[in-house]
Amino acid sequence: MAVGHGDSSSSDKKSTDALSDLQTFNAENLQSNMKVIYYSRTFLSIIGGVIAGILGFKGLIGFVFYFLVMAVTSAALTAKAKFSIHSYFDTWNRVLLDGFFGGLMSFVLFWTFAYDIVHIF
Repeated sequence: MAVGHGDSSSSDKKSTDALSDLQTFNAENLQSNMKVIYYSRTFLSIIGGVIAGILGFKGLIGFVFYFLVMAVTSAALTAKAKFSIHSYFDTWNRVLLDGFFGGLMSFVLFWTFAYDIVHIF
């Protein structure tokens, strides 16, 4: 169906389509989703740190292992959201980066703790 440019009904239709395309988020749901990401990253950082310590990773290899764990976590969270990130979060950065550095501190703590227990004592 072809619609001419001078048709007033087409401009009304475009404005209502633009309004329906505008996404709105429930603040409570967005906050709940962010908590899930934060807790998931923290938990997997702790588990990853223990695994890195038990395997005896040292130096840069341990940090590379952390980045690998966080990449897998981001991929798993994206898959859990059925690859429709904008249905649950306002930006991709929420899934990819939030909780990244907080998880790094937990990772280093448990990495050194597990390494000390297994390989030093």
